[in-house]
Amino acid sequence: MEKEKKNKTNRWGWFLFLHLALLVYASCSIFSKMASRQEFMSVKFILFYAGVIFVLGVYAVLWQQVIKHMPVTTAYANKAVTIGWGIVLGHFVFHEKVSVRQILAAVIIVIGAVLYVIADGEDEVK
Repeated sequence: MEKEKKNKTNRWGWFLFLHLALLVYASCSIFSKMASRQEFMSVKFILFYAGVIFVLGVYAVLWQQVIKHMPVTTAYANKAVTIGWGIVLGHFVFHEKVSVRQILAAVIIVIGAVLYVIADGEDEVK
């Protein structure tokens, strides 16, 4: 019983780690958008794109850790949540308006990811 509780806690810890990694991945769009506002091949343009490459490198390392500790199908099913993170980052970093349709779409995506994780967890218990 204790081991099952520890595994469940550990599983949710890796689930949280996955979403932090996906937030890092979504933050790549910030550097991309900032680079798109610069003159092509200017110093700022190159620095922002270096930021993109750096963030993608960090994400790659985090992703490898995630898939070592959880099923790949679960990790990939949750990757769609980056759309929601993109909406949040766009609003707070670039002050973009968020529509009701965007919020509804993000909620549907999150519900789908949660349902998949719950179903995947039930399969592991059986």
